[in-house]
Amino acid sequence: MKQFDYIIVGCGLAGIAMCDILMERDRSFIVFENNSQKSSSVAAGMYNPVILKRFTPVWRAAEQLETSIPRYQAAERRLQIKIDHHFPLRRRFASVEEQNLWFTAADRPKLAPFLDLNIRQNSNKNIDAPFGFGTVKGAGRVDTAAYVQAYREELDRAGLLCHETFRYDHLLQSNHGIGYGHILAKHIVFSEGFGVRQNPFFRDLPLNGTKGEVLTVRIKGLQLETPIKSSVFIIPLGEDLYRVGATYSYKDKTNEPTKEGREELLTKLSSFIKGKIEVVDHRAGVRPTVKDRRPLVGQHPRYPNMYLLNGLGSRGVMIAPYVAAQLVNFIEGKGALEPEIDLNRFL
Repeated sequence: MKQFDYIIVGCGLAGIAMCDILMERDRSFIVFENNSQKSSSVAAGMYNPVILKRFTPVWRAAEQLETSIPRYQAAERRLQIKIDHHFPLRRRFASVEEQNLWFTAADRPKLAPFLDLNIRQNSNKNIDAPFGFGTVKGAGRVDTAAYVQAYREELDRAGLLCHETFRYDHLLQSNHGIGYGHILAKHIVFSEGFGVRQNPFFRDLPLNGTKGEVLTVRIKGLQLETPIKSSVFIIPLGEDLYRVGATYSYKDKTNEPTKEGREELLTKLSSFIKGKIEVVDHRAGVRPTVKDRRPLVGQHPRYPNMYLLNGLGSRGVMIAPYVAAQLVNFIEGKGALEPEIDLNRFL
């Protein structure tokens, strides 16, 4: 019988955030991952403190950035890879009215640190932006595919990653903790993303997946140095390659790219980018989204050693370390969960 402090089910951004904090606190754990969920690896990985459709602040944006960015920087040093890319994010204005809304938003205390008051005029002949750009400070991108792969490889080398589907019917509750096969643990945390819909302990919670599709394209001569957010975002990757996304589909729950998603992204990109666009890659994944746009974190109402860390939506890069830290503190009696993320709000 092998004994651990924690069993973690799922090794996407949420599960990795749990591992990171437990490792830091010298807690023992083992992770189960069957690679059925793709949203963490497919995600463009942008972190951005502003909702650019409405010029409103992201929930707990400053606190999330303060928690998350140092963790990714530490992971870079430990894993010896480059994953965190800081950049100013340009919001393309569609009208003078949008410019005025930007100035109004920049006066709000929660947005002032992130919105530059200077309108940046367009100087790139390959971009249609007659009203210029607003600049978001504190933005960036985490290379989620490289991060997830490197982290899983590290866990694998340490013998802490089980490449198998977790069998819920093999889980045993006892006075000694959680039993699963030859494993005994004090706690179990489910971080399965949209896969939680198959979890008999938490599947009744209102987690409704939202499919997102992204493209990698080649546009020779575009010479774009900073990402732009318009009807879609476009992020430079180097060597004339760009990441473009993302779509939002509420009906299709598969990880398969679609012709409709590809055409939607190309149509929107062509509305402000000039030049020949060559599609190099096309991927899709289902984001774990919740109807009130807050994560689902907390303790099972009947099984006190069972917990959930899920519902990170499209902002998993920013929010995963922030809510994972809260959950570990809660489990170990060092703090309460914020009511806005506590899954008890739906029970």
